Amino acid sequence: MASERQPHGDCDPRFRRVRDAFAAQLARPEELGAALCVAIDGRTAVDLWGGHADAQRTRPWTGDTLVNLFSTTKGMVAICAHRLADQGKLDLDAPVARYWPEFAQADKGAIPVRWLLDHSAGLPAVEAPLPPDALFDWDAMTRAYAAQAPWWEPGTRHGYHALSFGWLVGEVVRRISGRSVGRYFRDEIAGPLDADLWIGTPPELDARTAEIVSELPKPEDSGLLTELLAQAKPWALKAFLNPPPGAGGINARAWRAAEIPAANGHGSARALARIYGALASGGTQDGVTLLSPAAIDRARAEQRHGPDNVLPILTTRYGLGFQLGTAAEPIGPNPRAFGHSGAGGSLGFADPEARISFGYAMNRMEMGLFLIGPRATALMNEVYASL
Repeated sequence: MASERQPHGDCDPRFRRVRDAFAAQLARPEELGAALCVAIDGRTAVDLWGGHADAQRTRPWTGDTLVNLFSTTKGMVAICAHRLADQGKLDLDAPVARYWPEFAQADKGAIPVRWLLDHSAGLPAVEAPLPPDALFDWDAMTRAYAAQAPWWEPGTRHGYHALSFGWLVGEVVRRISGRSVGRYFRDEIAGPLDADLWIGTPPELDARTAEIVSELPKPEDSGLLTELLAQAKPWALKAFLNPPPGAGGINARAWRAAEIPAANGHGSARALARIYGALASGGTQDGVTLLSPAAIDRARAEQRHGPDNVLPILTTRYGLGFQLGTAAEPIGPNPRAFGHSGAGGSLGFADPEARISFGYAMNRMEMGLFLIGPRATALMNEVYASL
């Protein structure tokens, strides 16, 4: 077991301090398992992993361990939309209803696609209670959002579309491509790059998928959590809990198999760094082109910045489907770096100015009122300090 507390993998000597920081995190008694991958100019410079893939600490985390990436998946969905736009199949300024006619219900006919991507469509939640099995029913969720009226005037404010982002953007992808967003992602993004990341994970991958372990809030977090609940708008809890979690929770086969594209991508840090590596290098990696340079610049252009209408304590800043850094939570020193974090601490991003891509994945969820977890932030800071 002691050996699992040490990092495995490779690390360019230039990034020795990154390896040291990763090793220090693994050595903490509360840590479980994690992986880190960093690429420069599309070439891997750091590829580390360690710890355990299960709460009982019986399964070592290996180089090909997969894990639920939660909202880090949103960045993958955004790439799908931008690829369609790059190909001239999707106009980001066109009404969503051009591609998804049913969406025009409840006075939503004028909402453009870009407002789905920048979290300003006013659709973070469904008001009518939904049964737990709706979480795994694509048609049920898209029907519910097509019928839902916006909670605020679209385009005037932004608020985190925690789960709805995946069904809203994913349905546009499905209507245009004729493929589910998970299938489109495999066919067009992950498959061509040989990236080990899935939205809708087949059962044969369960044996190498890590178990997610949640921790209870620390006493020092309780005041902040109370304040968040006190300030939250009526839709805030519905955004996360309607429908309620499905049977068996986030480690169940039903969760892994479903396409819940805002929250249940399963993959590796290595896959995140490889996909974002293409975007950090002009859009092409090993002869596979994901996006044009113009599409990358459009995707990371700031659209929204300020207090979040769903998470009122937090300031959020968005491009078109991607998180951008804020003063409180920068994504490195370059303000145009872009990517997405996930609940509990995962993170993937590209920094085209530094030509860096970064992927961090873990299975012990860390709770707190942050968007970018402290473990990923510490590692990211060491990467930039090593350049």
